[in-house]
Order: sequence, then C-alpha cells, then structure tokens
Amino acid sequence: MKNKIKDLISIEYLNRDEITEIFDLAQSMKANKNKYYQALDKKVLAMVFEKPSLRTRFTFETGIFELGGHGIYLGPQEIQLGKRESIYDAAKNLERWAHGIVIRTFAHSNVTEFSETVIIPVINGLDDLVHPCQALTDLYTLREKIENLSALTLAWVGDGNNVAHSLMWICAKLGVNMNLGVPDGYEPNKEITLKVVKEASKNNAEIRIFHDPDEAVRNADAVYTDVWTSMGRETEAERRKKFFKPFQVNSRLMDKARPGAYFMHCLPAHRGDEVTDEVIDSIRSIVFEQAENRLHVAKAIIYLLMR
Repeated sequence: MKNKIKDLISIEYLNRDEITEIFDLAQSMKANKNKYYQALDKKVLAMVFEKPSLRTRFTFETGIFELGGHGIYLGPQEIQLGKRESIYDAAKNLERWAHGIVIRTFAHSNVTEFSETVIIPVINGLDDLVHPCQALTDLYTLREKIENLSALTLAWVGDGNNVAHSLMWICAKLGVNMNLGVPDGYEPNKEITLKVVKEASKNNAEIRIFHDPDEAVRNADAVYTDVWTSMGRETEAERRKKFFKPFQVNSRLMDKARPGAYFMHCLPAHRGDEVTDEVIDSIRSIVFEQAENRLHVAKAIIYLLMR
C-alpha cells in the first residue's frame, strides 16, 4: 500500500484509499492470474484457525499458493491458544518461521494480541466482533455490479453480528447508505454503532437501525442476511428462532427492495431459516460470486501486506 499498514485487524483502521487499493488489485488479479505468479515466492503464511472454515481457509490457502508461497494450516488441536501455551509464546514462535499470519478465532483480543506481539503482518480471518475480509469482498462484489457505490443502499436483515459490524464500517468509509433490520435486543454493538454513524456522516452516508425488516429493505439496492446464530452460540439457536422468524428473507421481503435488487449472504446458509430457496437460488442472488471473490480479495490482501 502507498502508506503501508502492517496488519488487517478491522476495517475501522483502513481509509478509503486503502480499501480502493485492495479492490483495484483484486480486480487486476481476477482478470490476469498469471501476472502475479510467484510474486510471493517461498513466503509462508501461518493459518491459525480456532473455528471451522470452508471459504476463509480455502481462499487464503489457495491465494498464497497462486502467489508462489505456501500456507500451513494450524487447527484447534495443533495450537490451542491460551491453553497449550500462551498466545504470546505461540505468536513469537510463528514470527520466527512465517512471513504472515491469518487468524480465525473467537475473541477479538486474540487478534490484537497477535498484532501487538509480532512484527510480521497479521490478518483477521474472523473473530466474534468483526469479519473484515468478508466485508471487503462484499463491497468489491457490489462494485462489480454497481460502479457508483456512493449511490447504493445496502440492507442488512438479521443479527447485529460480526459481519454486520464490518459491513457498517466499510459502508461508512465508502459513503454507502446502510439500513439494518434487526430484532429488538439483537442490535449491533453500541460502541461500533456510534463510531460508524459519525464516520458515515463525514462521507454523506447514513447508517440506520430498524426493528422492522420491511422498513430496512424498502428501496434497497442489495439485501444481505446471515445465519441467525453465529458459531459459538449454538445453545441459543432454538430461542433465537422465534425472534428471527419475521426477519426471514423471502420473496415477499425481497419485493420491498428496488426492482432487480441483489441478494447477498456470506455463507454457510441455513436454507429455510434466514433465507428461502426461492431467493438464494434466484437470478437476484450473487452469493456464489461473493464466494468466488473471497479468493481474489484474499490474494490482494496477502500481496499488499506480505510483499
């Protein structure tokens, strides 16, 4: 990056130019895979994963491979952060062997402790507070569809979770309007909400929260949902269903959005819960384009931080 940052911890710490640089590089890599062949020759990416993963693991492991490097996966049994050994000790070991670390964990403090401990780049592959790589991919995917992002309204329907937090941050940074339709008691983090509303106002955008999904979706250009129960909160699943059922994205709700509005989901999807088959399998759905673009955005992030 022009003013190179060390880590990707949260979109909160990126500016508009840095986000655009990631988008532009991802577009270049998608259009010309061979141009960046061997760009990170023999570099090693340590992949610290405390949570299960399909898209994050596959795209980062494939991304570093396509750039000429190698990813080494460390699952819960191998590393056991804070149990088998301290986060500090694990991080200092990886710093001696690897050129970068991507971490997928529970507590956001685990990511920040890694970042504060090592001098090599740390990439947040997901934690319970934010999911920056997903939100970067999502807005990159929308930019492929709608060139002028500042004219966009994105509607989020469901839990005010980590993906919602990162989408709020990136929309605020890029001047994109975002409506969140969430059940009462499941709003996004209050501190993050205060910060993103202030940031959005600087960029002529609004972040608004509704408890009525119809109001949130009305005239939106894209409608986004996620599972009702995030990883680590499985014991709440049955209780949550009664609160979230009215927030299911179905054809009736999609019809409240603009004609031709896109449907988005970070996956995995629980079909029949947060979204119906007729929506996720429709021509409006761009969920698999989002999934494909996880690879191109991951490659751009790796390249910019590890080159």
